[in-house]
Amino acid sequence: MNNPWEEIKLEDYENHMKLDSVMQLQTMNSLMKEQFEAYPVSTAMVLGIAGGNGLEHVSPDKYETVYGVDINVDYLRVVSERYKDLAGVLKCLCIDVTKDADKLPHAELVITNLLIEYIGYDAFKNAISKIDPKYVSCVIQINTDENQWVSDSPYLHAFDRLDEVHHQMEENALSEAMSDTGYSLIFQDRKDLPNGKALVRLDYSKA
Repeated sequence: MNNPWEEIKLEDYENHMKLDSVMQLQTMNSLMKEQFEAYPVSTAMVLGIAGGNGLEHVSPDKYETVYGVDINVDYLRVVSERYKDLAGVLKCLCIDVTKDADKLPHAELVITNLLIEYIGYDAFKNAISKIDPKYVSCVIQINTDENQWVSDSPYLHAFDRLDEVHHQMEENALSEAMSDTGYSLIFQDRKDLPNGKALVRLDYSKA
């Protein structure tokens, strides 16, 4: 059976994420601006790029290459169309991180927002080992209600199959996984959202 993310329409995903009751698209955009600007690097990789939210903050003066990685080829098609101004910098790669991590190229910075909960710690550790970045910047969703980790919305049923691949996230567990891979926590921030949820940014550097 294919991955649920290969079936979710980008329009449904983005419309859900930007609802006033969810506010994740807007919050993630501001977080990605900070992530792209945070470290002295010239190459980056966004794991789970979806529709490219936040790519407008990529400065071609700073970045030689930014890889956009996703399992959904339709998402990547939209990203390429939306960000034509990043031609020559942005390289889109259709890769299933859980199965084909060996295909991931090296990048100095990895940005991975709301992805680890769908691939699990072990697959993420394996991907980071293959990419071998200097810095890793993650955003995970913290839920007060484990039974309702997707916010209620008119688009809720688009995400029905995500229970098949969802992993509950916890800050300390992620930091332990990153420590196992040779990375130390260097920055932490939290943005509270509606419905009792929060986005937590955790940045790591290679020890």
